[in-house]
Amino acid sequence: MPRQARVSMAMVAARAGVSGQTVSRVANDSPHVDPDTRARVEQAMAELGYRPNRAARALRTGRSRTIGLVATTLATVGNSRMLQAVAEAASARGYALTVVTLGADGAIAEAFERLHDQGVDGAIVLNEATALVGQHADVAGLRLVIVDSPPDPRFGVIAIDHAAGARAAVRHLLDQGHRAVHHVAGPAGSYAAAERERGWREELEAAGIRASTPLRGDWSSQSGGALAASLPADATAVFVANDQMALGVLHALADHGRAVPGDVSVVGFDDVADAAQYRPALTTVRQDFGALGEQAVTQLIAQIEQDAAPSDLRLPTALITRDSVTAPRA
Repeated sequence: MPRQARVSMAMVAARAGVSGQTVSRVANDSPHVDPDTRARVEQAMAELGYRPNRAARALRTGRSRTIGLVATTLATVGNSRMLQAVAEAASARGYALTVVTLGADGAIAEAFERLHDQGVDGAIVLNEATALVGQHADVAGLRLVIVDSPPDPRFGVIAIDHAAGARAAVRHLLDQGHRAVHHVAGPAGSYAAAERERGWREELEAAGIRASTPLRGDWSSQSGGALAASLPADATAVFVANDQMALGVLHALADHGRAVPGDVSVVGFDDVADAAQYRPALTTVRQDFGALGEQAVTQLIAQIEQDAAPSDLRLPTALITRDSVTAPRA
């Protein structure tokens, strides 16, 4: 079967009834195109199956329309959901995505060099990897948006308001009548874990309750299960820093004959896709990974295309109440 000829800009221009220059402007996202004309050209592109030549456009514009994503690992639920959200948001804006994982050595400077060599226009750095960014002044000239970090004037920052979410979780448990709320925390060095722990402490302090020593896990359900054995025998409530560890806590409590929520109420964080299917269904703090990815991509593209200044944005959470919380037994 003969190979189908590539659709050219001239063919699109003829179909749309415009000049080739106008098609070029639409293909390169120029703002200097009338909206009705843009719509007509985009319709002609879709009808003809026109695909811009990325290499040629990169030569003309100095942009590859490719962004990078840097993560320590994609094995965690949060990072994998962020990858999905960023990939979808980038694709919707006509950008390709290149992913670099750091592994155990955390060589973020090498990751930046690799992305620079691949000609990406900018990069998004996820979660645990963000702590490494500040240690390297040289980011290979890349525009960056970092996800989950304290404000940093050098880069764009997008973060969930983890502390507020944690406070809502603890307040919910206190409102049920629990007089102590224990905490299974995330790993040291994680901004999200530290912020969730801060919110837990602040809400207890506001209620005049002294916080116990947190039990520190690694985000995995296995670590949550192992740490549940260290909960005091009289514990009636626990706030767990993510849903994966909360799943381990639920299993371990059941194995030790402690009913949830009858003996111990449990609240998680993230609202993973299966949280409603846990037994019991998990009360948790929802963070909107889709919005987080969309905002990160939007800010990065604004830096790339409009030379916008980096900004800081905090997104809200929502407490999702289910079956894993009840009042303590009298």
